[in-house]
Amino acid sequence: MLDYETLKVIWWLLVGVLLVGFAIMDGHDMGVGTLLPFVGRSDEERRVIINTVGPHWDGNQVWFITGGGAIFAAWPLVYASAFSGFYWAMLAVLWALFFRPVGFDYRSKIDNPLWRKTWDWGLFVGGAVPPLIFGVAFGNLLQGVPFYFDDHLVPYYTGTFWGLLNPFALLAGIVSTAMITFHGAIYLAYRTEGDIERRSSRAAIVFGILMLIAFSAAGVWVAQGSFGYAITSAVDPSALPNPLAKTVTAQAGAWLGNYHRAPVTLIVPTLAYVAGIAALVLIASGRALAAFVASSLAIVGVIGTAGVSMFPFVMPSSTMPNASLTVWDAVSSQRTLGIMLVATLIFMPIIIAYTSWAYKVMSGKVTAAYIREHEHSAY
Repeated sequence: MLDYETLKVIWWLLVGVLLVGFAIMDGHDMGVGTLLPFVGRSDEERRVIINTVGPHWDGNQVWFITGGGAIFAAWPLVYASAFSGFYWAMLAVLWALFFRPVGFDYRSKIDNPLWRKTWDWGLFVGGAVPPLIFGVAFGNLLQGVPFYFDDHLVPYYTGTFWGLLNPFALLAGIVSTAMITFHGAIYLAYRTEGDIERRSSRAAIVFGILMLIAFSAAGVWVAQGSFGYAITSAVDPSALPNPLAKTVTAQAGAWLGNYHRAPVTLIVPTLAYVAGIAALVLIASGRALAAFVASSLAIVGVIGTAGVSMFPFVMPSSTMPNASLTVWDAVSSQRTLGIMLVATLIFMPIIIAYTSWAYKVMSGKVTAAYIREHEHSAY
């Protein structure tokens, strides 16, 4: 079995991979849902749009479910603290996601304009709300979450739901929403043709530029803002987890520390810009598939920037900084991490293989002619 310190770092990386996988795979589904009422101008066009993601959206949910399960098993204190603090926000995500399965399955069952338009907006909510809230959550993580532990390590949240909706967190929500919509617009341009493809390409350019501007603004805010946390006591990365056995202080600009200590980490935010600009150039030139790959790499860069900036912090506390949760002290036992790693090495390739096969089998453009030919079986 690998040593405890190595397993802790591996699981930090794996949770990041799962979050990125969710953003890339389920993200383009959500981006398409966000664009549905605006890019589709007629019922037939909206059915074309829905059928670009209809066969895959539920399979892509495995990244969301696996990510939540991994956080629960690998970082139980993070799971408990986050869900107590972000309880209403997480419920809002679940309520929004309820619209997706019902909307996809029932939207075209009844030939009634009001019925179909209602579900179109339901799919919009299911696509737009989750990335916004996830972005707001990341914005609050960067600022520090108001919670503390008692002597029995029971977490107590001291903030409010409305306190989560602060200016920086909303800016992070804009970054997330623009990123996912940008990604979905590129995918939609790749899977469609004609007017839908042209509108999707224009939407991709708008949201891609918005993503880069908002990401830059958030970076400047972090660099010049008043938040950031640093561990000021000795920490044994191989020790048994105890989040109260360290000293943490709030330090403005501390989130830039890793880039000074290890300049190679600058590759991560650089990737967000280079890949984002490349995706814009490629979609503008009509190379949608290459643009989709580039936008996927941009997602890696954006999410990776948050992770690298905060490392080793996972969930800093603004109420009681010493209770901040880190990679070293928020984890499960060494045996649990080891068993989970074996399971991940077995099942992750299976997930990637069947997902790749499904996309290969159901590849190609979705057209209006296809919808007319499959009137009663298409979404």
